[in-house]
Amino acid sequence: MQLMENIRLALRAIRSNLLRAILTLVIIAFGIMALVGILTAIDGINSSLSSSLASMGANTFNIVRKGEGIGGGDRRRRKKGPHITYDHAIELKERFDFPAQISVSEMGTSLGTIKYKSEKTNPNVTIYGIDENYLDVAGYELSEGRNITYTEAMNGRRVAIIGQDVVKKLYQDAERDNVMNSDILANGIKYKVIGILAEKGSSGSFSGDRMVMIPLQNLKQTFSNPNSSYNVSVGVKNTLDIDVAIDEATGIFRNVRGLKVSEPNDFEMTKSDGLFSLFQENTAAIRGATIFIGIITLLGAAIGLMNIMLVSVTERTREIGITKALGATRRNIMVQFLTEAIVICQLGGLLGIVLGVAAGFGVTILTDGAFVIPWAWIFLGVTVCFIVGLVSGLYPALKAARLDPIEALRYE
Repeated sequence: MQLMENIRLALRAIRSNLLRAILTLVIIAFGIMALVGILTAIDGINSSLSSSLASMGANTFNIVRKGEGIGGGDRRRRKKGPHITYDHAIELKERFDFPAQISVSEMGTSLGTIKYKSEKTNPNVTIYGIDENYLDVAGYELSEGRNITYTEAMNGRRVAIIGQDVVKKLYQDAERDNVMNSDILANGIKYKVIGILAEKGSSGSFSGDRMVMIPLQNLKQTFSNPNSSYNVSVGVKNTLDIDVAIDEATGIFRNVRGLKVSEPNDFEMTKSDGLFSLFQENTAAIRGATIFIGIITLLGAAIGLMNIMLVSVTERTREIGITKALGATRRNIMVQFLTEAIVICQLGGLLGIVLGVAAGFGVTILTDGAFVIPWAWIFLGVTVCFIVGLVSGLYPALKAARLDPIEALRYE
């Protein structure tokens, strides 16, 4: 028999026992949906995080207090070093003599409220203190206006750079041309707008468009906190020099912190791609768990499918006898029943892939991720369904092929 003829016979057999086939098909679909959906969502989040970190470049690293880095282990149990003070951060910046840009910054609050005339944002705007190098090192671009200057950063002039979400919330369409040099209130303090950030997008709960950046010294004066630990970021010009730059920065900062030769570092160096690597390590376990759950679900579906095929062999015993009497070989019968099992699995797999891709797309939207078509997981779903159909249908097909045609014709 030809393949297409076997497929037509399989579809006819499925239609004759439609409800029974649909129930098994749905179980297979749920298993594939869980498999494809979660893996698609993980890929989407991975893609979004990779894009966010790529905008910073692979040539950056950060200096943070010990215990605040992205290394392995439980950060709550790791002994924390002293905070990185403003004076320490500025001294490192002044002494770091390397072909690189070094930036000092600090977050004032993530619950800021920005007001312009009668318009006001929700209390969810991040107010960030930056220096003149921050935008370049962190990968931000300006759509309008200019950057904060060194003098403004050190003297604390009340100027601000605002994100796109803040602009959309505060300025009506008729006032969009008047954003530059307008006065806003950030937590009750007046600032003059000198720049607008280009659209950055979101990564998880953080939005680069829902930010107001002010001079570092001004943030230090208005959001004074004795427990503040300043962020130091370094962007080298040549990616190949990043390890050399880390070594030099480590030596200088040890000296700034007054550490003796025998004392360990009380700070950590983290590369910009370290978070992505850590995330990939963590999602590897999630991928494994997802595949395991999908396999367990498909195992149940395989048992159900095998049961259906065995019942089908029993119900069609006389039909098998007639087919053999007309000249069909054992191989023909076996291929026919195997094709039927595989077709049921592939139909369930197709439904599961559609539902899984839709579920993964939904998750990436909720997490502000970037959706990617999961060709690898679609291929995996099709392959798994083929294997499940083959394994589930093998025993029933062999049983049908071994039936004696005389006994099969006598079967009532």
